[in-house]
Amino acid sequence: MQASSNISQLDPRAAKATSVTAEDEHDNSVEPQALTITAASSNPKMFTLPWHQPLATWPKDLLANLPRGISRHVVRFVHVGDDVYAMKEITRQMAEREYEILRRVQKLELPAVTPIAVVTGRHDRNGDPLEAILVTKHLKFSLPYRALFARNLRPDTAERLIDALAVLMVRLHLSGFYWGDVSLSNVLFLRDADAFSAWLVDAETGDLQVNLTEGQREYDIDLARTNIIGELMDLASGQLLPGEVDEIEVGNRLVDRYHSLWSALTDTDKFRPDEMWKIEKRVDKLNELGFDVDELEMKTAEDGKRVLVRPRVVDAGYASRKLLRLTGLDVQENQARRLLNDLDAYRASTWREGEELEIVATDWMREVFEPTVRMIPREYRSQIEPAQFFHEVLTHRWYLAEQAGHDVPMAEAVKSYIRSVLPNYKLDKKDIDALLEEADAGVIDDEFSYNDPDDDGYDPDDDPDAAVWSH
Repeated sequence: MQASSNISQLDPRAAKATSVTAEDEHDNSVEPQALTITAASSNPKMFTLPWHQPLATWPKDLLANLPRGISRHVVRFVHVGDDVYAMKEITRQMAEREYEILRRVQKLELPAVTPIAVVTGRHDRNGDPLEAILVTKHLKFSLPYRALFARNLRPDTAERLIDALAVLMVRLHLSGFYWGDVSLSNVLFLRDADAFSAWLVDAETGDLQVNLTEGQREYDIDLARTNIIGELMDLASGQLLPGEVDEIEVGNRLVDRYHSLWSALTDTDKFRPDEMWKIEKRVDKLNELGFDVDELEMKTAEDGKRVLVRPRVVDAGYASRKLLRLTGLDVQENQARRLLNDLDAYRASTWREGEELEIVATDWMREVFEPTVRMIPREYRSQIEPAQFFHEVLTHRWYLAEQAGHDVPMAEAVKSYIRSVLPNYKLDKKDIDALLEEADAGVIDDEFSYNDPDDDGYDPDDDPDAAVWSH
């Protein structure tokens, strides 16, 4: 399948997103002889990295000790100045293709990792060619699904992850993105109040089109269901999945959640002329789902007795955009809803319903939100988002008040939360090392692992089956 087919017909934002146009992976074009970095970010420290070394052998002082998901390729998190980038070593055609796709997806403001650069023309000290590297920005506070299950989580965690994945798939499909390899392993998750939000992290097999056929969407859904059931069974075999979770039921939940959300966003409703109030109800429902409606297409049915109404949904993020406008906070959708609710409660408790909401929001930030999140201990500031911390403190405060039978001061609730709940967020070094070892076990193209001086002498070139497993 050709990437970004019919580019001239795509949304102009996507069509003009990048100067990189990937070649077909089967073309035998000449590899670049000089190091070439095509970057969407002007970080000068990119040029100081050891591009002449295989990624698997990069110095440890450059690497960030963050949990990685299972990948078929060598992947490392690398410190580049003040930023952390994810580096993936793949063929030049694959790197250019994925960079191109991610740039187009980014311009459509879809939830995906940010592409930073594609590095080609790499050679070692002896002049032998090395694979290209795709560089993306590490999504701060995100975790692969296996890292989430390495902690003591609620039994419904699997269902909440599936709900997040269903929303991501619908958003991608609405924009014409065909995934082709849907799985929990190809997604990063961010906590979003009591739910999760899912972000596309692997677009190797993706293709951005003008519109998707029903067959393409259903293939993605069926593949997702199959892969998810297998991944959950793998978790169960490692005793990481709560015993009451039914893997097949969770896989089926994705299908149901996807179709339900797709129907809510795309179906045409039929109203009688005296039922036009239902249109507002439909728009409110879409807003509650987190989607904005750009316009409504209305026409009279053939019998002349009904009006057909279909919304044009433009994007998710209804609550998050409202909060961003009021406070400057850029957070996840469910987090935004919780913060807006607390802002409304603050407005009512201070008897300021008649004042401009923008003014009240400024005071709420100064008097409520900022003093709370400043109490996050330094060692946890890379573990939990401020908005998520605030949400969980509010929940904890409610439980404390219920137990005490009266309101609990915010500062007291924060201290109790930090003492009794926040430690659950921390992955210790043992957990991270286990996750990294598991992630590297899935690599099929790391030839340098065979050069380990402590290995058992195995040579894949002498194994007739090695070529089979590499495809």
